[in-house]
Amino acid sequence: MTARNGKHNVGGVLLDQPFKIRRLGHFGVNALDMAGALRFYKDLLGFRIVDVRDTFKGKPVPENLKGFGDSNGYFFRYGSDHHALVIYNQRLRMAMDKSGKRFRHGRTINQITWQVGSLAEVYDADSWMKSIGQNMVRVGRDMPGSNWHTYMFDPDDHVNELFYGIEQIGWSGQSKPEAMHDREFDDVPPLPQISEYQEVQDALAKGVDLMSGYRYIDPLPYKYDVQGILLPRPFKITKLGPIGLFVEDMAKAVEFYTRILGFILTEETTYEGHRCVFLRNNTEHHSLALYPVALRAKLGFAEHTSMMALGLQLANYQQLRDGVAFLKDNGVRVQELPSELTPGMDYTAFAFDQDGQAVQLYSYMEQIGWDGKPRPASARRKVTPGNWPPALEAQSDSYAGEPFLGPWT
Repeated sequence: MTARNGKHNVGGVLLDQPFKIRRLGHFGVNALDMAGALRFYKDLLGFRIVDVRDTFKGKPVPENLKGFGDSNGYFFRYGSDHHALVIYNQRLRMAMDKSGKRFRHGRTINQITWQVGSLAEVYDADSWMKSIGQNMVRVGRDMPGSNWHTYMFDPDDHVNELFYGIEQIGWSGQSKPEAMHDREFDDVPPLPQISEYQEVQDALAKGVDLMSGYRYIDPLPYKYDVQGILLPRPFKITKLGPIGLFVEDMAKAVEFYTRILGFILTEETTYEGHRCVFLRNNTEHHSLALYPVALRAKLGFAEHTSMMALGLQLANYQQLRDGVAFLKDNGVRVQELPSELTPGMDYTAFAFDQDGQAVQLYSYMEQIGWDGKPRPASARRKVTPGNWPPALEAQSDSYAGEPFLGPWT
């Protein structure tokens, strides 16, 4: 709904866009080495498979698409959201991409997904973006995951998704059975829609076995005492993000993420003469970091992708130290970067997957208060790469921000 002054009424609050991003929801990355990806993200990092999707839905693989290897899509979670990470086969995706730009060489990011607050916000966002000529991809509701969404391209052909209502995984660890995937939409949904509660009631009335969904069993032994809980790894992922991107045109990228998606500029830094921009959509210092593509080779990052890093917050600093050691012991390349490239994050480490794509491990994210200002760089803890003390002095916002809900297992 648009108010008379040109602002949009979003749940009774007037905003520049007809929606408000609350957080990063999930992230999709395509892999060249699918077996290596499963080992890295599942066995080493601890993401749990929650559903496996057959790209061809049980039909024979077309002749022109044979020989690309594993064609499944893997949906992973670390908490109660149905999925936080999705992995597909990059070579297969490139061969299937009729547009020639979504999965072209240099674009291994499948999608970046941001949560809004209601189905009406998704509906209004799609309508508004089409009205201003935004380059859209599709709209509807996907299965598995049950989330309503609309997709659009950014200036670098990264696909961003706005979504509402992702399926939640409960105590049993099972996803919705496939029989409940009947409410998938490939177009703009008419409003209002029935609730998730009603969908479950309807499934029960049809005799669907609610306990017949996919349930993952971790292959590793639960042998690490992690602050009183036995886990298969000496750490637990507790939050997804920030996302780091290498972009061709910084001005265009900042314009898209601020004017179209409503991100807030937190801070800019300069590294070896290059402008780096950090944007947020909640109280975290940043949920998106933009770096000029000219920095990619200088930093030693893989040149076949525009993905700078997928951020993964671990439960605490001790787990960060132990997690880095665990990955190194398992043959993973890990490196640190100067603090100018990671403002507001204190100690961080970049671990590289089987294809040379990076995940950024950290345990602390500076929080932005009511005045919208970050902590001055001069007031931040001095971090020296390679020198991680056994314990840290608390800061004013230590253990602040969005908490992880539920048990670690």
